[in-house]
Amino acid sequence: MAEGADRLVARELLERGASLVVVLPLDRDDYRRDFATEASLAEFDHLLAAADDVRSVPAFDSREAAYEAAGLTVLEASDVLIAVWDGRSSRGRGGTAEIVEAANARGTNVLVVPVTRDNV
Repeated sequence: MAEGADRLVARELLERGASLVVVLPLDRDDYRRDFATEASLAEFDHLLAAADDVRSVPAFDSREAAYEAAGLTVLEASDVLIAVWDGRSSRGRGGTAEIVEAANARGTNVLVVPVTRDNV
């Protein structure tokens, strides 16, 4: 439920009647600290309330390790990985590039939706 592509995809799927399973990298209250604005927090809470299932990964020694574990947990449950991605290297452990690489290594089908980042 990170800001950006995660939420865009979640909203689009919910509008089409799909079920939403959320994997959080941290417990809910800790993860909420990653969002700076009230609008972002409200959207996060709204999407979480709409989810059919909310899961958290076990505790890790760093936020990056937790984000990586969440990405790999999603990947393990996926038949196809849809990566909304600018093609750049990850900006941290568990980023899109690493999850795409893991998917390719496992033989998971990967569909990349290319994006351009204006602010990076």
